Amino acid sequence: MNRRTFIQSVATTAAVASAWTKAGLLQQSNAAVSHSAHKEPVMHTLTPLPYAYDALEPYIDARTMEIHHTKHHQTYVDKLNAALEKYPELQSLSSVELVSDLTRVPEDVRTAVRNNAGGDANHVMFFTMLTPKGGGRPVGKLAGAIDAAFGDFAAFQQKFAAAAASHFASGWAWLSVGPDGKLLIETTPGHDSPWMGGRKPILVLDVWEHAYYLKHQNRRADSIAAWWNVVDWDHAERKFNAPS
Repeated sequence: MNRRTFIQSVATTAAVASAWTKAGLLQQSNAAVSHSAHKEPVMHTLTPLPYAYDALEPYIDARTMEIHHTKHHQTYVDKLNAALEKYPELQSLSSVELVSDLTRVPEDVRTAVRNNAGGDANHVMFFTMLTPKGGGRPVGKLAGAIDAAFGDFAAFQQKFAAAAASHFASGWAWLSVGPDGKLLIETTPGHDSPWMGGRKPILVLDVWEHAYYLKHQNRRADSIAAWWNVVDWDHAERKFNAPS
């Protein structure tokens, strides 16, 4: 092999190697693009309770807490994921974000999202506002706001309990902050919430029968009276002071 032939052979080998390298890099690049274009969906998950199922005894029994959390709440999470399956652009939104602006949810799944994102958001707030060391009365700025809005804490308790007890069928009772910055007591049907009307919820009570029936049967008023003993007023104070 003369010098010219040798140089041509080396050049040909280098060109082939370069072509294979480029092809390999292009294949890797295409694989990366394909992987990014087929990301796994963002799934909503059941929020764990910050206490054991029996921690709220004797006010809320362990069996009710377990069924309420692992069956009812879990079902809302599962149905929300099913509703959002066709709409990956909505999967990264929280349940509160979804119900706060249902106009961005396609009409074919809007009712399912309203019911199940609502069920998830409401239950997360309800469960996290309970504590074994609860009860008593609020302190700080929330206490002053309650006195200003309702006269005193005892009057607030009476009005809130009356609203919760008289709410027809399933739903929720809330202490919320309205657009004017003032506290109000309200109830909502199904899994609707103050978020849907631009209000900030501070306190919530589940008045669906599954929240109390095993212990209190049809005596909703008894379940409301028991609930005051496990309300986390420190948590409510933090929510009251947090930005809207």
